[in-house]
Amino acid sequence: MSPDCDGWWRLRIPSARPGDDYAFVLDGSDEPLPDPRSAHQPHGVHGPSRIYDHTAFTWTDAGWRGRALPGSILYELHVGTFTREGTLDAAVRRLDHLAGLGADLVQLMPVNAFGGADHGWGYDGVLWGAVHEPYGGPDGLKRFVDACHARGLGVLLDVVYNHLGPEGAYLPRFGPYFSGDTAWGPSLNLDGPGSDEVRRYVIDNALGWLRDFHLDGLRLDAVHVLHDSRARHLLTELSAEVDALAAGLRRPLTLIAESDRNDPATVAPREAGGHGLAAQWSDDLHHALHAALTGEGHGYYADFTPPEVLPQTLRRVFWHDGRYSSFRGRTHGAPVDLAAVPGHRFLAYLQNHDQIGNRAAGDRMAATASWGLLACGAALVLCSPYTPMVFMGEEWAASTPWPFFASFTDPGLAEGVRKGRRREFAAHGWDEDDVPDPLDPRTREQAVLRWEERARPPHREMLQTYRDLIALRRARPELADPRLDRFAVRAAADGREVVLHRGRLRVACNLRATAAETVLDGPATEPLLSSARASVHGTRLHLPPESFAVVEVAGVEESDRPSDG
Repeated sequence: MSPDCDGWWRLRIPSARPGDDYAFVLDGSDEPLPDPRSAHQPHGVHGPSRIYDHTAFTWTDAGWRGRALPGSILYELHVGTFTREGTLDAAVRRLDHLAGLGADLVQLMPVNAFGGADHGWGYDGVLWGAVHEPYGGPDGLKRFVDACHARGLGVLLDVVYNHLGPEGAYLPRFGPYFSGDTAWGPSLNLDGPGSDEVRRYVIDNALGWLRDFHLDGLRLDAVHVLHDSRARHLLTELSAEVDALAAGLRRPLTLIAESDRNDPATVAPREAGGHGLAAQWSDDLHHALHAALTGEGHGYYADFTPPEVLPQTLRRVFWHDGRYSSFRGRTHGAPVDLAAVPGHRFLAYLQNHDQIGNRAAGDRMAATASWGLLACGAALVLCSPYTPMVFMGEEWAASTPWPFFASFTDPGLAEGVRKGRRREFAAHGWDEDDVPDPLDPRTREQAVLRWEERARPPHREMLQTYRDLIALRRARPELADPRLDRFAVRAAADGREVVLHRGRLRVACNLRATAAETVLDGPATEPLLSSARASVHGTRLHLPPESFAVVEVAGVEESDRPSDG
């Protein structure tokens, strides 16, 4: 290869064809390395790359016009545990379940090529543009997206630009792609010498997923560790490029950030000085719900145990909006302008891969909270002004755990990961013996969804509750109204009785172990939906223990905004 003045090395091979394998040899080494921009890695992350022709796939989604985020419900799934086979083609056979549930957007956990034999979370990716071969490779992902679009489902993909995995991380040998470190690995060089090409590497990768794989958006992992001191942040640059692509494709493209900063600027328009992303995850909402439903108060849940936390966080998005954070040892976050920022820019969820998988045993909320409280949590999420997200199996309170697992082939690395996980959880008060071996294949096998549970009580009833809540959200648009200045939350002093005001609808949840009489702000109809035998007598709503009900009140204008209580 010959160097150009711009720092790139080039060689044109006229005889190269799709299906040919190739690799690079650097600096006199005799070790062949895969292409950092590889689109196909049939032999894993250590093997050669294969020339792939994106135009050869036959799509059937010419009529697809996309799925906008406002009003949508997300469903997060991990390909490797969604089915016993752990492939994209096997996942296609379960898409009718998602369509019947009422999901709008499927959010795939990372499918980029990562080190290991077969299975892992996907956040240890090292070749960002190649689909993990055991999942089905690039054609497998395209078949999945095509099948989703045929059912009216959009597809988002989780992408990890903040670090590389520990196995097969050859990218730094090709140039100054990294500078410094994060808690998970080397940090991207976004603002040092040579960073123009690094930023282009990220942006080209993002655009490639959206353009070549017909994806409808991306979830950006842990953007708070993207260290960028430039005047124009990478996220701002990326959102502008994605908006330009969306205009050309004539369909909406969505960028969602995972951010620990509690910073409304992440989703503020670029014209207003923000990054212009469509939405961000709100872990404060999760933590407040989790603490209220499970009673847990250790670690970072400690800040979320007071009775006022759940209603105030439901109302204001962030609990740490400039407040002191005990587990950070400082004040944290900034307030959301409720009159200016729509609620759909924040994701609400009872569970997700992180909040389950980063527990010692990977136990789901169903292992701790009662079924009645789980139903109440679902009502608070699905009837909120935020964008709801459901983690796979949550809709039927799946019994399967979802712990961390990997399949690294290097014995030293495997042992290091094994010991590191146990030390980490021991430091947080868990018994090391409670931590499953992440390298034991049985750890992944235990995490595979048991689809037969859906037909058995009480899983069957929980699934019906989710279906009914989503159907009601569709039938009554006020439940999806994202205007936070028209949203109020009323709660009892102990925080165990919570009422959401949604236009003329009231979503009342009794989190107590005893029955409650809730006084409404107007005479109400009999419940439109309830999880137990709720009844109405004028303005009084009787709620059995640990139950919810949705009622409509008379004499209240939809434009009225009741005061919080």
